[in-house]
Amino acid sequence: MPDREERFRVMLDMVGALVGPEPRVLDLACGTGSITDRLLTRFPKATSTGVDLDPALLTIAEGYFDGDLRVTFVTADLKDPEWVRKLPYEQYDAVLTATALHWLHSEPLATLYGQLAGVVREGGVFMNADHMIDGATPRINAAERAQRHAQMDGAKAAGALDWADWWALAAKDPVLAGPTAKRYQIYGEHADGDMPSPQWHAETLRTAGFAEARAVWASPSDTLLLALK
Repeated sequence: MPDREERFRVMLDMVGALVGPEPRVLDLACGTGSITDRLLTRFPKATSTGVDLDPALLTIAEGYFDGDLRVTFVTADLKDPEWVRKLPYEQYDAVLTATALHWLHSEPLATLYGQLAGVVREGGVFMNADHMIDGATPRINAAERAQRHAQMDGAKAAGALDWADWWALAAKDPVLAGPTAKRYQIYGEHADGDMPSPQWHAETLRTAGFAEARAVWASPSDTLLLALK
């Protein structure tokens, strides 16, 4: 994924600047724990709660962080109105997520933002690094998509696995085969949500109860949106 590490760097820069070096973090739609891994490298005294529904990705995350008392995982559906009740803490210094919430359509995403306003403490932050598309710029969007896919095609030609090939391998793995079958029962094939604009995200977060919200980093394809409680 182009610019992947850069978005994580800026995300953690802002965590340090706004909530300090020992944050309690909610890694939202955590997948294999990519954010948590970088968080603990950068801030060894941080703690993290990873939340996801995907049994295959959670199997990887739980195995990778096995024995690390700074990390806990929760299986929850973010579209479930009661998902926050499963969290071990009522509030967090920071809620972080990347390339995950585009799976949600605008209405459930707005509902989720309202829930997160109650999860983030006063003075805490929420950051979402994801695909955010401005529908008013169709020619720019088309050029960006072509350039991004050219980069990904080049990476695949150099040996990187794409989405389909990665899951095909997971389905054959003795540990991941069962969880992978379950994840397809839950999700089916990859399904994108609405991918609204950065402006929509900022306005929706402010309406949900965050004091400030704006982009703090952007690539041609993605935006890191930061909201301050």
